[in-house]
Amino acid sequence: MSYVEGFVLAVSSDKKQEFIETATGVDAIFLEYGALRVMECWGDDVPRGELTDFYKAVKAKDDETVVFSWIIWPDKDTKTSAMEEMMKDPRFAAGENPMPFDGRRMIFGGFQPVIDLG
Repeated sequence: MSYVEGFVLAVSSDKKQEFIETATGVDAIFLEYGALRVMECWGDDVPRGELTDFYKAVKAKDDETVVFSWIIWPDKDTKTSAMEEMMKDPRFAAGENPMPFDGRRMIFGGFQPVIDLG
C-alpha cells in the first residue's frame, strides 16, 4: 500500500511565487526518486481556532500564509531509501536551493493510509 508524507509550513505571503518556483524544482526531484505524486497547497480558507489551528501549529506570523503539502510514495521502503539518497544529492544542499520559509517551524510526518476512496 502507498505511503504518505504530510507537511504544514508558514511562508511569507509576499513570497508565494518564490515558494512555487522553489517547490516546483524540489518536487520534480521527489518524483525523480520515486514519489508518485506531490501536492503543494497555498492556504485559502484556513480558519483560526481558539485552541488549535494550522497557524498555531507552525507559529505563523500575521504576514504569512499556511501551506499544506503531501507526497505520495509507492510504499514506506521507497520513501526511506529515496530520503537517504536525496540527503546526498547536491541539489538538496541548503546553499544550492535555499527554502523561502523557516524550516524550523515546519511540521511533518509519515502516514500509512487506512482508507483510500475514489
